Amino acid sequence: MMFRYMCLNSISQVGLGGFGSGYSSVDSMDSADALLVRSADMHHTSVPNNVKCVARAGAGVNNIPLMALAEQGIPVFNTPGANANGVKELVFAAMLLAARDVVGGINWTASQVGNEQVAKDTEKEKKKFAGFELSGKKLGVIGLGAIGRLVANTAIHLGMEVFGYDPYISVDGAWNLSKNVQHSKDIKEIYANCDYITIHVPLMDATRGMISAEAFTLTKPTAVLINLARDVLVDEQAVVQALEEGRLCKYVTDFPNPTVLGKSGVIAIPHLGASTEESEDNCAIAAVKQVKDFLENGNLTNCVNFPNCQMGICASASRVGIFHENIKSMISQFTAALAHTNIANMSNVSRNTLAYTLLDLEEPLTEDTIRAIEAIDGVYRVYVVK
Repeated sequence: MMFRYMCLNSISQVGLGGFGSGYSSVDSMDSADALLVRSADMHHTSVPNNVKCVARAGAGVNNIPLMALAEQGIPVFNTPGANANGVKELVFAAMLLAARDVVGGINWTASQVGNEQVAKDTEKEKKKFAGFELSGKKLGVIGLGAIGRLVANTAIHLGMEVFGYDPYISVDGAWNLSKNVQHSKDIKEIYANCDYITIHVPLMDATRGMISAEAFTLTKPTAVLINLARDVLVDEQAVVQALEEGRLCKYVTDFPNPTVLGKSGVIAIPHLGASTEESEDNCAIAAVKQVKDFLENGNLTNCVNFPNCQMGICASASRVGIFHENIKSMISQFTAALAHTNIANMSNVSRNTLAYTLLDLEEPLTEDTIRAIEAIDGVYRVYVVK
């Protein structure tokens, strides 16, 4: 069977090469089985029902209408951790840019073209660009997911005293965190104690504006705030005011916008966090693997609008995935519709109001059976894997 995919943004050819034979690229959603996206805004895009899945080559999915797609029975995947190293490295570049006036020094030297006395003048001027070392400073990491853990662990090796705050850290996340990272149970401890504060949480209603004006009543006047996650996680009007009033020293952001541009104490980077060849390749490779595993096996990996579900490679006569509401009696209705065949294996998973049921059958599904399942109240889509 030939599957077709469409890229809404430029996607790494290294990653797309993972599709191999049996897949082809198309230029229209109307003929696509899968969509791959990076930053394209899909909120005002009408996605046709022939599209079976969407993969975000990156972690953030605020550009994708998750619930609207869920109600079409379209799973959305992302690739958390695939760009983590690229972002982590830029965090340390951000800390160094804030600690040492490297940019100011470079700009000064660039202005000295033609100055025969530049070596002598450098010795006089360099004290204007003096800064501080990271070693021995306190770093607060808010959010200990894939990126936050890498930042925290690396900072330990640089001699920093690291504090981590994440009330939702997973067991695996905790195991992969250095034992030298100190656990902060209250985010206020981070604000009050740390010289550098970096935020690495997903954008949700609960995290929007989570670093508010209250934070800057606690921060040291020498503190540096780094935001390479999402600009709206921070109340940037409060940041600018805190900088003006001397309650914050620097704000390094990867999201230039009118609120912060040109403001004293702001270092704005043009959204370079994951802009490395390696990150783009890794994200595309992961996205392609997830698309293939769903289209070929019905498995959901790193799904952000439905729960994850894994039943391995499809080896049965037929496999069917059912996207549906998480309400009572759904399974009994499915099994009643499938009474003519034996169910060899089944997985039913749910997350809040949504659920996904994956079944292996010993006989191929008939069109009548498919229509019967689709007619069940609360079913969004029936995807016949084979």
